Amino acid sequence: MGEFDQYQAIVIGSGQGGTPLCQALANAGMRTAIVERAHVGGTCVNEGCTPTKTMVASGRVAYLARRSADYGVHTGDIRIDMGRIRERKRAIVNSFRDGNQGRIEKTANLDLIFGEARFTDPHTIQVRLKNGGERTLKGAQFFINAGCRPAVPSLEGLKSVPYLDSTSIMELDAVPEHLLVIGGGYIGLEFGQLFRRLGSQVTVVQRSAQLFNGEDPDVAAEVLKILQQDGIEVLLNTKAERVAKDGSQIKLGVAVGAESRTLSGSHLLLATGRVPNTDVLDVGAAGLATDDGGFIRVNSKLETNVPGIYALGDIKGGPAFTHISYDDFRIIRTNLIDKGKASTDGRLVPYTVFIDPQLGRVGLTETQARAQNRKIRIAKMPMSYVARALEVDETRGFMKAIVDADSGQILGAAVLGIEGGEVMAMLQLAMMGKLPYTALYNAVFAHPNLSEALNNLFLKANFIE
Repeated sequence: MGEFDQYQAIVIGSGQGGTPLCQALANAGMRTAIVERAHVGGTCVNEGCTPTKTMVASGRVAYLARRSADYGVHTGDIRIDMGRIRERKRAIVNSFRDGNQGRIEKTANLDLIFGEARFTDPHTIQVRLKNGGERTLKGAQFFINAGCRPAVPSLEGLKSVPYLDSTSIMELDAVPEHLLVIGGGYIGLEFGQLFRRLGSQVTVVQRSAQLFNGEDPDVAAEVLKILQQDGIEVLLNTKAERVAKDGSQIKLGVAVGAESRTLSGSHLLLATGRVPNTDVLDVGAAGLATDDGGFIRVNSKLETNVPGIYALGDIKGGPAFTHISYDDFRIIRTNLIDKGKASTDGRLVPYTVFIDPQLGRVGLTETQARAQNRKIRIAKMPMSYVARALEVDETRGFMKAIVDADSGQILGAAVLGIEGGEVMAMLQLAMMGKLPYTALYNAVFAHPNLSEALNNLFLKANFIE
């Protein structure tokens, strides 16, 4: 085709938005290309949800095995086979990845191109092919789903010290003796608790005054209590300042207020957030506007400032969740293919943090609701009041809902408890259907399911004005 290949649609990145989108565009009759730098499936399948939750499942089995005597079951010594955990994780990742790739390859009108893309103008990308060489692609429309990568903090001495990120830590073939974790967000805490359960000593260094920045203080405090019960050392208001290698050990210098302290560990995990891949893409060459963090700016229809270019998933900023990326795909499909009028306006953003017990969250936090000067009531109940939690001896955490005092509508919820994400989803359904809390209070749920706890959550005695 001469010096370049011409497409009606080009998707950059095969994450949870880009993968179904490229197939939908091709099935709608457009000549479409999807360009993928590494492997089909994006962060979720390859480095995020799928592998981490597979490994977290192994951590939970180890946790239950150590607690088995509490249930009247006696086992022998607990031994961790890290190689088998890694093998199981890899097998599930490969299955999911191969399934996605197979569906793309079988789609008519769709070319899968492995390589790294960068813009040269608003209608053209240069692709450095994975197997060598380059291709120039021109597109009438572009859809950017190129995601993010782990951030590397500015830390004195880091260049001379081996460190782990959220991807490389899952390839360890042995359990760390002492894992130092910089960052008290969901990535740091999921891995911290996992490796604690597999037998590591774990120290978490968090710069701010609480874990989970943006979460309500009472929820963060309860998470802290749970992690400390599990034997994890958590240092709040602590800034990592320098790091050095000392034989087989890593020495991490931190500042706790005005006091300096040196931590010693066998492994270092950096869990300080993620940065967008806009620099690699050279989005400036396409004239795309970005925010201060480098994320692509979009409107409620996921349109960028350049006509014909859209961004979806993590690279546009906002909540970095698989289900949000997939919903971004649905919005674009609705508007471009089905000629509908979908937008992100009013979209609920649920998520689950897979610590154990889980933290499921949706809608407004109490802090956000009060900042908006809303007239609210708070329904709050410990999991120790829940029959099912008592029966299975999983009573840590609590349920909390934010309710509009006038309408009775549920504005948000946090469920920190066994299967917290699933219980949160029930509250989300009520929010989507605009049911008042009284509908859940009066509902007949099967006994003794966890969902039955919603009856008691909204008892008058559990409301905080």
